[in-house]
Amino acid sequence: MLGERIPLRRVKTMRKTLSEKNMLNNFPKEHAYRLSQISFRGSNLTICPLKNTKDLVYLGNITIGTPPQEFQVVFDTGSSDLWVPSDFCAIEACSTHARFRHLQSSTFRPTNKIFSITYGCGRMKGIVVHDTVRIGDLVSTDQPFGLSTEEYGFRRIPFDGVLGLNYPNMSSSGAIPIFDKLKNEDGQSLSPNYVVMFGGVDHRYYKGELNWVPLIQAGDWMVHMDRISIERNVIACSAGCKAVVDTGAAFIQGPKSLVDNMQKLISATPRGSKYYVSCSAVNTLPSIIFTINSINYPVPGRAYIIKDSRGRCYTTFKENQLSPSTEIWILGEVFLRLYFSVFDRGNDRIGLAQAV
Repeated sequence: MLGERIPLRRVKTMRKTLSEKNMLNNFPKEHAYRLSQISFRGSNLTICPLKNTKDLVYLGNITIGTPPQEFQVVFDTGSSDLWVPSDFCAIEACSTHARFRHLQSSTFRPTNKIFSITYGCGRMKGIVVHDTVRIGDLVSTDQPFGLSTEEYGFRRIPFDGVLGLNYPNMSSSGAIPIFDKLKNEDGQSLSPNYVVMFGGVDHRYYKGELNWVPLIQAGDWMVHMDRISIERNVIACSAGCKAVVDTGAAFIQGPKSLVDNMQKLISATPRGSKYYVSCSAVNTLPSIIFTINSINYPVPGRAYIIKDSRGRCYTTFKENQLSPSTEIWILGEVFLRLYFSVFDRGNDRIGLAQAV
């Protein structure tokens, strides 16, 4: 079976070294990893390294155009669209990131279609265009993607754009996602069982066996969660609920009343938009246990508490702004740092195991 492996590569923590604005903006470009190819279990597999930025965002490199122009993107299972800033975007958020120079690409093809996307951290507007996109050794010619003309909430982020890994029906632009296009078009030599996996199914990256969790329905990376508990006491999801496994989200998000109660149970106090705890108490905080498909996935205090540039410790539990009628939780990087994850499109399931 042929697959694209995207390993999560941990690097030295950048909380302190990136506290200054200029370093935060420049560091990803100055210390970019190169795409490489390795031999793995008898097959040539392309590696797209992801960088750990402040323990909240994992970035990887792609190229667009002919000749190729390089961009750092978030590989996001919560969305389905690929977009990067355009050279005709005049907003400051665009000017602080790499912008696609469409006039410099001989394979660029424009369209008149416009679209917009709203994320938890911001929103963007753009146009749909076509060009050659490369992810490691995978090449998608005439790939539809977005060029942003307006961006809000992205000015200080360390990545240029987003590469969506969700199902095609979740696309805001209506464009076919890049991995679906690679799988469907002729000449790619991909088997019908081609799946995209983070890290590759290599036992060196996790302990024990992968626990497979079926999706609630094909079309979104959402699973059924049994409950959320602290020290055997159920604190949320008491009747079962939905959980979105989202590589594009930094925190763990849920309904406001339940998140507020969670903050209270760990003695966190609000200060501005965050909830803080004493840094000396982090190691004594209880684990938050997320039970999925009858398997417990504990998240200890050292994982759900982050220290800011001033040396204060804040929690990574956040209100889910979607406010749906049913209880939905979003399991972002705080959860995924602890658990090796495989997103299996071929079988509409997610695999989880303890990361090493």
